Amino acid sequence: MAKTVEHTGPFILAMDTATPLGSVALFSEDTLLGQIEYRRAKSHARLLSSMVQQLLTDMEVEMHALSAIAVADGPGSYTGLRVSTSTAKGLCMALDKPLMALPSLEGIAWKVQDLASQLDAKIISMLDARRMEVYCQQYNSDLETETEIEAKIIEEDAFADLLADHKVIFVGDGVAKCREILSASPNAICLPEVLSSASNMGPALWRKYQAEDFVDLVGFEPFYLKPFRATKARNRLL
Repeated sequence: MAKTVEHTGPFILAMDTATPLGSVALFSEDTLLGQIEYRRAKSHARLLSSMVQQLLTDMEVEMHALSAIAVADGPGSYTGLRVSTSTAKGLCMALDKPLMALPSLEGIAWKVQDLASQLDAKIISMLDARRMEVYCQQYNSDLETETEIEAKIIEEDAFADLLADHKVIFVGDGVAKCREILSASPNAICLPEVLSSASNMGPALWRKYQAEDFVDLVGFEPFYLKPFRATKARNRLL
């Protein structure tokens, strides 16, 4: 992790725990200064705060020097989203800093915005959900949303109407489960796995910061898309 000393801010700290990949990233304006990622089962609550502190220490940036704190606000894991939201809120309250939120799918889409512009292509950003289902949203090459976020079951004719008239870049960890179906169309561009990560969020967060597009610190809740379902453990025969 390279250390950068030339940047003086505004510093934006971002967190993403919407998926099993946990990540924190530090930006100066829209420039990524450093990041830490980890993938350990059910570890967000245990690791996130220490990763934040480690990143700031590595970058030699004090907590009070942060200008804003941001989270990926879903859709994604219910527990994961709760962890990053509560961590970010706690830091914002302690430091008197504003909170920003960015949809997980938009963060992924920013990763391919330049390619979409070059190809004049649409973007379908998707996260893996249950079975043959993905969370997805459609964007144009300027990263303007063209559909609402939805939970979509991948069937043989998935995205057929869109692919009939447009080149479409499919990106995100949900692509793996529908690559075979989509590859039948010459207009489908299925990229290698791009994970939901705080490191993708810089350009969008800088826009939000400049526009003072902050969320209400008290009332903010992540976007779960689906309600949380608790399950009971099965009784074991002794």
